[in-house]
Order: sequence, then structure tokens, then C-alpha cells
Amino acid sequence: MSVSREQTQALLDQQSQGALQHTPEQRYTVADRFEAFATDKPNKTFLIDGELHISFAELNQQANRFAGIALAQGLQPGDVAAVMMENRVEFFYAWLGLAKVGVIAALINTQARDKALHHALTETQSKLLFLGTECQTLFDTIECPDSLSTLVVPEHGDDSPASRDFHQLLSESNATNPSSDLRQNLCGETPLFYVFTSGTTGLPKAAIISHMRWLGVGEGWCQLLNISEDDVFYCFLPLFHGAAGMSLVSNALAAGASIVLRRKFSASRFWTDVRKHNITTTQYIGEICRYLVNRPAQADDKKHSLKRMTGAGISASVWQQFIERFGDVHIYEGWGSTEANCGMVNVDRKPGSCGRIPFKEKSNARLVRYDLENNCHMRDENGHLIECQAGEVGELLGMIVNIPGIGAGRFEGYTNPEATEKKQLRNVFAKGDCWFSSGDLFTRDEDDYYYFVDRIGDTFRWKSENVSTTEVTEALANYEDAELINVYGVQVPEHEGRAGMAAILLKPNCQFSPEQFFAIAEKGLASYALPQFIRIATMADLTATFKLRKVDLQKQGYNPDLFDDDLYVISPDQQSYIPYSDAALKAINLPAFSS
Repeated sequence: MSVSREQTQALLDQQSQGALQHTPEQRYTVADRFEAFATDKPNKTFLIDGELHISFAELNQQANRFAGIALAQGLQPGDVAAVMMENRVEFFYAWLGLAKVGVIAALINTQARDKALHHALTETQSKLLFLGTECQTLFDTIECPDSLSTLVVPEHGDDSPASRDFHQLLSESNATNPSSDLRQNLCGETPLFYVFTSGTTGLPKAAIISHMRWLGVGEGWCQLLNISEDDVFYCFLPLFHGAAGMSLVSNALAAGASIVLRRKFSASRFWTDVRKHNITTTQYIGEICRYLVNRPAQADDKKHSLKRMTGAGISASVWQQFIERFGDVHIYEGWGSTEANCGMVNVDRKPGSCGRIPFKEKSNARLVRYDLENNCHMRDENGHLIECQAGEVGELLGMIVNIPGIGAGRFEGYTNPEATEKKQLRNVFAKGDCWFSSGDLFTRDEDDYYYFVDRIGDTFRWKSENVSTTEVTEALANYEDAELINVYGVQVPEHEGRAGMAAILLKPNCQFSPEQFFAIAEKGLASYALPQFIRIATMADLTATFKLRKVDLQKQGYNPDLFDDDLYVISPDQQSYIPYSDAALKAINLPAFSS
């Protein structure tokens, strides 16, 4: 069934009206929103963690205790404190407690280690770290910065001797709201979070999320999805990410709905949890939907409470299978990023599309031609970028606007000014204009539905994570037998994104040690960033300027018919890489390469 442009725009306007309720100048903060719910709906359950049910009043009291601890550690409004915990109630106590006293929370990836973890703590100038006990071994991989104090936060119910110090701090901290004077200098555009996101090169960057943006995202989605306090959200994506930590939580809070927490996604437990808690709303990534449709069919597949799912990366085929299998769940496929000043959502439920821009004059997003071979934008005779026609592939840009009283179109950037500047393009269509460079490639059809194609440059996306090849290469540099290591992403049949692959040129007279290489990779990288394939190259593939060439390697992928080099596949079970075979691929649930 075709949907008119006017019908699409009406729904998008509904979302925008919600988001625009919050302004850069407002004095209302996220802490104010939580405190209001604690007063107005004190007994309403907000968080469900296993058998633990936390009301708004209890959440507020515990957050106040964490706020008191932060103040006792010497933190002041405007300071930064890091939070490194998995999806559990204490994660909320920590960041909300910090927000109550005007301290910015730096949300740290719970898989970060070594150089990446040290970078995250120093880049944000964090003075305090609330460290979950489950992340202690990762923290032990770094030398703690001199300026950082660390408090290890036990899990609920942990009464071990090691947890007593923190319990003592909690018991000594006041459960009443801290003085609102601590937030007197905060406004809508004041940073609430720093959320790390991978760029095209180097280590992850800390994106700034303001109070205005966090609240606005929630209001917008709440309006679009018609969320009420009777809804129940399912949160299994990591809370340190923008998707769960901002979109899902702010959406639930906007309506006073409840959130069921799970540490990690479990395909076998998904529908059990949905039925147990009467879950109505959740997020997804493309692979999650694929995992669910790949499980054995059950007689009660369509007997559940789930009404809607929001996310990104689901293919048209998986979308169709999901609906046929589990019933008419409303899927809202979209596109955005933690730091982006523009976004899309497929309100028309057109399988395969991540959104529609029915009237471009009502959007700040534009698709411009991009030369992938030469890695640059294409320009007209005046030196301006060229908008794509239907069917052409290009990069999505977002016009940066700074209008008093309006948050839409703002680019809040990163903690690093240089990184912020690199994401801005100037004189794009006219002298003096400024646009956010998404780094993502799309195409659109004649009806202005957009379809995600790929990432630009060295960054590849795997398991819903953007992975910087520079970061991976640096982590692998400790493998001393390598002369050169060329890291890139390769397409995998029936999977979204690209899997990591490394072509290694060994030093003369050296032999590849798969066990040693695996140990180095695992020590320095998160699991999703580990190369899935290793190719032992016989020669360096360099340009005339000694830059690593990746295009041909990416085209060959892990198809052994296209090259003679030795090829290995990761084997987490064996803590090594093993020679390529169908059995090796099957062990990690990947298909044979098809050209």
C-alpha cells in the first residue's frame, strides 16, 4: 500500500513537535524530570532488574546517595566522572546522581581495555570512576591516571567483604535531593553525557549529549510511538551506547513507562522475557532480528505482548520473515548516530528502508555524490557539492543550524575540538554554509525512501559496532613478527555490515603464530573488533605514496578461490586462528564466501 508524502510528513511532524519542546536555553534538566516523577509517581516501577523492582522514589533516593558520594570525593558542577558498568540498576544510580549535582557522566564501553580504556578516561578528563565489579579485570589492563579516583560498585545483594567499603559510603550518604543550586548554571545545551563513538580513524571520540537533546529525543519518540505509562520497555543493548542510554531510556521516561533490564541479548530468552514482563516495546539491531527468526519455530510464536520495535540494520528479507513469524509487530527502522544533527525513521514501515524525506525543504539532511574510488566528494563547476539523483549512492549530510530557542539541527560535537571540526564541511552548497558529515552512504528511490549502503573510509560496521581499522591496527602492532598489518572490512553473505579481516605481511624468515596473534588481539580489542579472518600476504599492497591499498583486498574478501595466500579463521573456542575450512566457518556461524 502506497503512502502519500503528506501522510508521512504528518507523522514526522508529530515526532518533531515532541522534540522541539526542549530548547538550548531552558533551565529544566534531566535531573528535574526524574525528581518530578519521584514526587508525582513515587510508587510507579521504573526499573526491573531480575526480581528487583525499583520505583521512581527508590531510584531517586539511591541516585541522591551516589550524588553525595561524588560531592564527598570533591567533584563540583562542570566536572566529569566516568561510569563503567553493565546494564544494572546501579548504572542509573550513578549517572543520575552525577546529573543531580551538575557533573557530566562519561559513559565507558564495558568492553574497553588497554589503550582504548585509558584514552576514554583521559580524553574526558574524568576525575572519578564508578567501576562495576564486573569490569574490574578490564580496568586492571591500564595504569590508572594520577588524577582519577576509582570507586568499585558492587551489584545489588553483594555482601562480600570487598563490597563493604562502598556500602559504607552509601550508608553515610544522604538520600534527600541535593540542593538545586548545584544545577543553577545548567541549561538545555549543557552536556549531560559523553558517549564514545568510533570515528573513521583513530581511537573512539567522546560525543557530547546535552540535557536538551536527551529530553527531546525522548519526547519525540514518545509522541511518534504513542507511548503511555502502561508500556514496558525491554533494554538489552548496552546502556553506555546512545541507542539504549539515550533513545530508549529517555523515551520511557517521557511517558513514565517501565524498563526491563538485561545484561546482554539472549535469543533463547527474548520471548520468555517479553511474555513474563508484558513487554510492549524494544530496540533491535539487524543481527538480533536475524537471530530471532533463525531460532526453531514454536507454536506460540505469535502469542506475546510486543507491539513495536525501533532500531537500525534490519534487511528487507529478515523484516518480512519476522512479521510472518511473530505477527504484526510495528518495526520502525531508522538511521542516526550518537553525534548526528539529523536522522531518519521509517514511519511508513516500508521493508528495507531506513526512512523517508518526503519534502526536503522540511529536513536539514541532503544526499551528495561521493567518489568512493578516490575517497572524495564530487563537485560542480563552482566547487560546490552535488546532490544525488534517485538511484545514486552518496554521503548523507546534515546542515548545521544554530537558531535561538530551537535545538533542531545543532551539532554538539565532541570533547575534542579538532575532531569536531573534522566532521564539519563548509561552503557545501553556498558560501559560508556548514554541514555535518555523517560518513555514511545511502541511496534513495523516486519516492524519496532512503536505503543505507555502507560506511565511508576505513571504518566498518560489525555486530552493530563501528570499528576503526586504525584502532585495530594499533592494537595488533605488538605482534612483532609482522612487517605490515592491513585491516579492513569484508562483506559476509546474509549478514549486515562487514567483518574484520587483516592481511599480514610477515618479516623475513618469520612464521605466523596463530595462538600468539590471537592472544595479542584479544588483549587489546573488544570482541566485536577482533579480525574474523587473517590472510598471510606474500607482498605489500602499497600505493606510490606508501599508503596501504584496501580496495582489491576487500573485493577478494575471504574467498580462497581469488588468491593463493594462506587464510585463517578465528576460533574463540581454541583461543587461536585456524586454517580456513567450511567447518571453521560453521563454528563461528558464518557462511562460505560467495562472489
